[in-house]
Amino acid sequence: MLRWLGRRTTERSQEVLDTSTISGQLSIIIDKLDTLLSVHPGIISNKLDNLSVIAGKLDTLLTLLTISTLQGSARFQDPGRLLKFGRKVYSQSDEDGIIQEIVHRIGPTSRTFVEIGVGNGLENNTASLLIQGWNGVWVEANPEFAGAIRESFRAFLDTKRLRLTETSVAVENVNDILRDAGLSGEIDILSIDVDGNDYHVLSAIREVNPRIVIIEYNAKFPPPIEWIMKYDPNHSWDGTDYFGASLKSMERLFSDRGYSLVGASVAGTNAFFVRADLVGDKFCPPYTAENHYEPARYWIINGWVSGHRASFGPHESPGAR
Repeated sequence: MLRWLGRRTTERSQEVLDTSTISGQLSIIIDKLDTLLSVHPGIISNKLDNLSVIAGKLDTLLTLLTISTLQGSARFQDPGRLLKFGRKVYSQSDEDGIIQEIVHRIGPTSRTFVEIGVGNGLENNTASLLIQGWNGVWVEANPEFAGAIRESFRAFLDTKRLRLTETSVAVENVNDILRDAGLSGEIDILSIDVDGNDYHVLSAIREVNPRIVIIEYNAKFPPPIEWIMKYDPNHSWDGTDYFGASLKSMERLFSDRGYSLVGASVAGTNAFFVRADLVGDKFCPPYTAENHYEPARYWIINGWVSGHRASFGPHESPGAR
């Protein structure tokens, strides 16, 4: 297990430009632990759970090292790019900060969002907006997650600041779902994460005209590769790399719909599109996958923390409006 931990650390440290010293120190530590286990196996044989704690701390350390290195690059410092603004409140990694910066650059209107695929509400792209006074709709198919949302976000549901629709989303019903939720015309933000049919669901939407769209892309396929998962209304993600669409395919779809690709999350999970009439000189051209693609750094997600384990409860937000 310790050898596996060492390989895991080495693989993840490759993203950092200069980690030879750190990797060497970690290898020494792991060698010493291996020796200890071989000589005195009883010392920690009943404490293997501690290795999970160590792995978690290494995730955090390597995430910080990776971000620190990226922040020093010319790409990261480009004033038109969004990467340096990334931060986590309730998002999976840095999406909350990027969304906040996009809204700052183009300005909000109705402060209304719709997010399709929100989990239990504690890790998504719009919970942070909700506590800042925004209103919106969450669509979630998983009954357990929907139940957790009803429990944790009851105050927002009771005041109608948040509306929850518990249903599966497909090409055939997405516009009906939006219409039944009272949404039509221009909204500020649309976020889609359905672990598979994202491209097809987005291509079917006509009921709303979002100013900003956040959508998951499949970073396995870098530009110029165009790849789109075949539509399957019964698809359920199996944890493999068979899902969604490449960023280049997303770029082409959105361009046809009048949107510009303005950035991607540092973990290579979500892409950010802004309606072309709002872009102006506020972002980093060219608005192509070749310019804005971020590779799959999925391991960085576990190390991206914003505090203790996420929860939600009664609170005051005096500045929210």
